[in-house]
Amino acid sequence: MSNLTYNSFRRNLFFNFLFALLFILNVNQYLFSQNLPAEKFAQYYLLADQIIKSALRERKGYEWLKELCEKGPRLSGSKNSLRAIEWAKEKMEKLNLDSVWLQPVMVPYWERGKNETAVITSGSFSQKHLNILALGGSVPTPTTGITAQVIEIKNFSELSEKKEQVKNKIVFFSRPIDQGSVNTFSGYGNAVDQRSVGAIYAARYGAAGVLIRSVTTKFDNAPHTGLTNYSDTIPKIPAAALGYLDADFLSEALKKDPNLKLKMILNCKTLPDAKSFNVIGEIKGSTYPDEVIVVGGHFDSWDVGCGAHDDGAGCIQALEVLDIFKRLDIKPKRTIRCIFFINEENGSRGGIKYGEWADSSEDIHVAAIESDRGAFTPRGFYVDSDSITLAKIHSWLPILQPAYIEWIRKGGSGVDISYIKNTKSKLGFVPDDQRYMDIHHSANDVFEEVHPREMELGTAAIAIMTLLLSEEGL
Repeated sequence: MSNLTYNSFRRNLFFNFLFALLFILNVNQYLFSQNLPAEKFAQYYLLADQIIKSALRERKGYEWLKELCEKGPRLSGSKNSLRAIEWAKEKMEKLNLDSVWLQPVMVPYWERGKNETAVITSGSFSQKHLNILALGGSVPTPTTGITAQVIEIKNFSELSEKKEQVKNKIVFFSRPIDQGSVNTFSGYGNAVDQRSVGAIYAARYGAAGVLIRSVTTKFDNAPHTGLTNYSDTIPKIPAAALGYLDADFLSEALKKDPNLKLKMILNCKTLPDAKSFNVIGEIKGSTYPDEVIVVGGHFDSWDVGCGAHDDGAGCIQALEVLDIFKRLDIKPKRTIRCIFFINEENGSRGGIKYGEWADSSEDIHVAAIESDRGAFTPRGFYVDSDSITLAKIHSWLPILQPAYIEWIRKGGSGVDISYIKNTKSKLGFVPDDQRYMDIHHSANDVFEEVHPREMELGTAAIAIMTLLLSEEGL
């Protein structure tokens, strides 16, 4: 045997030994927490490997997402959303699932309108056009727009301190996401109040309108929309988001000319509620058909971009779980129900409707999984359950680790599945979040921003978790 051949033999022997050692360690970890036979763990481990390989090789979900994105944005009530719903129903039917149906839901219907405009006029510099998007649910300006001075505000405490200066002005909420937050959802949560309730707070003091710095981690000029709320007892004022760079420009311009004026035109409108649907498909359980595992995402998106990450990918991942089970001939013990929830972005009526139905149904909802954080590399699962159930789910971590799941911990699950009350556990799939807020609710949330391997690895992780919930129960 030559030295080269001998060295290769030794290297292969070492790696085979290392793999066997890691496998034994995983088995021991599982046995320690659950006292299940090693043979059963090995079966799950090997099946998880098949699921991962199938997802990465077939990439069917990625191709389905492309088809979906070609249909454009899917804001609740819109014609596009109804076309997408019909597409989804047909896609499920072609998979020969045991049941496919549409669940009617009345949803709010808001339209952005065209020619959104924001223009600064100042004696210190030439006229400047700013890049804006009306916030979801905003009232329009008069057709001629509003023209007013601008006051920059960082937070609601400062707004209260300067309340005498706010009347008849446009309040510019300029607080950015804290770039020091490693968890971008935490950073988002600390800045999104300006968008969600800023118009209410500003209107209390007589403001004419609101502009916010887009809630994003990216230093570009794409504005990010999202829902704004109003109070029935406070005047409703128009509200829009600025691109990050234009927010910087306006902040600097106000330092040079505190008396500058801004003209804003928004042509949005709220129409009567419209009929829409949750899209539901399922594989019946072979042993416990009345016990259900829900897996899903929200099917609506904002009206810019095409909702690729938010949340087209989450829905498609849920559907591909069912397809993976069928192509690997996995016959789950419990029913696996895929749900495309409608209207999460501006009302959550799809989640509410299903939750009400589930409460009155004879089905036993064992668990529900939601994917609504983008289609990036898997990181973990948040689990909303009691400590005993959490411990059981956590014991499955070694089986999920090959799909890049690093942790399972207590936490919130998802907006839509939160309305399912009669379930033992709700889980939120958590991918890497570092790039999600770059594209969230913006025109940049498009199919081209989704990487097939990241998306499909996420699908595999959800499928493995679904398998374990179905076979082991809670």
